[in-house]
Amino acid sequence: MANEMKYRGYIGSIEASPEDNILYGKLLYLQALVNYEGETVAELQAAFHDAIDDYLNECEAQGIKPEKPCKGTFNVRVGHAMHLAAAEAASREHKSLNDLVRTALESYLAKLGEEARSKHQSSA
Repeated sequence: MANEMKYRGYIGSIEASPEDNILYGKLLYLQALVNYEGETVAELQAAFHDAIDDYLNECEAQGIKPEKPCKGTFNVRVGHAMHLAAAEAASREHKSLNDLVRTALESYLAKLGEEARSKHQSSA
């Protein structure tokens, strides 16, 4: 995505403040608040890298494990009827509910990727 940066497994946002004439952002998908700013894209990217390096160094100095974006588990509230239908479908397929949801997400994300590639090719 054009309004995000990645470094060392972390993802950061890219925002602009015309009033202050700066670019700024924060690390996404973490509880910890880690932010950065710069006047140019190059400065913002350097500040983003420095913020991550500082965060990891501070965690190490304090002897704590740094957070990872998206730990790999999350809760989904789907309502009783959908929960029951999904559990029954998983049972029919001899899968766990977790495997059914993972397969559905993989399929959905693959479809999104195909649509993005198709959109990119048609605009070229």
